[in-house]
This record gives sequence, structure tokens and C-alpha cells, in this order.
Amino acid sequence: MHTREEKLAAFGRLLDIMDELREKCPWDKKQTFESLRHLTIEETYELADAILEGDVQEIKKETGDVLLHMVFYAKLGSEIPEEDGGWDIADSLNSISDKLVYRHPHIYSDVEANDEATVKANWEKLKLKEGNKSVLEGVPRSLPSLVKAYRIQDKVRGVGFDWDNVDQVLDKVNEELGELAYEVEHKSDRIADEFGDVLFALINYSRFLDVNPDEALERTNRRFIKRFQHLEASIKADGKDLGEMPLKEMDEYWSRAKTALG
Repeated sequence: MHTREEKLAAFGRLLDIMDELREKCPWDKKQTFESLRHLTIEETYELADAILEGDVQEIKKETGDVLLHMVFYAKLGSEIPEEDGGWDIADSLNSISDKLVYRHPHIYSDVEANDEATVKANWEKLKLKEGNKSVLEGVPRSLPSLVKAYRIQDKVRGVGFDWDNVDQVLDKVNEELGELAYEVEHKSDRIADEFGDVLFALINYSRFLDVNPDEALERTNRRFIKRFQHLEASIKADGKDLGEMPLKEMDEYWSRAKTALG
């Protein structure tokens, strides 16, 4: 692994390259916070994909891509006049360092916290002391709904608003399923609301099982895609047409795909 000096030199090299690109490259010269936003989201998802695949080399590459975006935003910030709120990479780094020290009093002060739950609870309480009106202020509005639900539940858990045990959560899941079934049976206009409540309860259940629901669903998506593509290839190899095949025969191919791929 690299020494601290080598790491600092590598970071300095990236800063120098960013300065040069912003000055000389036609594409880099045109970029704004807004134009980079969707690219940053894309890069973040690519990093998430690499993590799910367990590809360490790809994680290394995607981490660099995300880091480049952070440096680019800081470069844009440095071009704003200081009187208008301009800032540079040193301000970003000092800001996060100050925040980490302040929110880890069990490391940098005399507060005691010997488990993860206490650390997270202290973190949320400190955020409220910083002026946040709600523990939910830090949940981005643009998060995908499934991820947002998980973060909402995790944050309120940090201040003690949570179920006592996993059995209670499972009871809640079953209760919500019953309410959904009732609304479906009566063809009411509350079906969508009750369906959302079921999903919210299932996400709560996932937390108590130490399962990230977004990752779990994505792994299922990927398994389904691989199995279905195996089914398609097998049907084609047998000289048959998927579009004209009865469901019962498709199920046979599906069972073979599950056996073959696991």
C-alpha cells in the first residue's frame, strides 16, 4: 500500500489535472453543478454495481470516478467569488473533518459509546443540536422510494422510535397484508396506500433481519435476469418460439434454469 506522502501526492496530482482540464479542455470548461449532477448519480450507481458484484478492482476504478466528481465540484466552487459564498477543496475537507470530530465525542471527547446503536443515537441527537428541526431533514427528497423508506426508518430508530423486537415487526407485516387484502376485495380507492404500507412494513422487517432491502431486491432482479436469459437461450437452442410457447412449457424451462444457475 502507498505511504501517506504518496497518497497526498496522488491527490495533489488530481487537483493539478483538474485545474488544467478546466482551463484547456472545451468539455470541462463548459461544465456546471447542474450539468454534472446526473453524471455523478450515474457514477454512484456504477460504484454500487461494482460493490454488489464484489469486484474489488472495479470498486477501485469507480471510487476514483466518484472522487473526480467531488474534486470537480470543488473546482467549480472555487470559481465563485468569496463574497458570494465561494469555497474550495480545503473548505470541503475541513468541513467534513470538523463534522466527524464533533459527531464522534466517544473518540474525541469524554462521551462513552460502546456499541453501534449508541453511536448512531448520539449522531442524530448532535444533528438536532446543530439546528436541524427534524431528524428526517437529512433524508434527500430525490432518493429512490425504497432507499428513502429504509433511511427514514433508520434515522427515527436513532432517537428511539422503533419496534422492540422482530416478532412485533412481522405481526405488523401480516396486519398490513390483511388490510391490503381487504381493500382489494372491496375494490376501494385505498389499494395503492395499503400496498405502500405493506412495502414500508417489509422494509422495517428487513432492518430487523439485518438485510438491506434495496440490495436484496437488486440481487433478486439480477438472478431473475440471468435465469430468464438462460430460459430464452435454451428455448432458442431447441428451435422453439418463446412467444408461442404455453406457460406450462415455459415453467419447465424456468425450472431447468433455476437448477442450472442456482
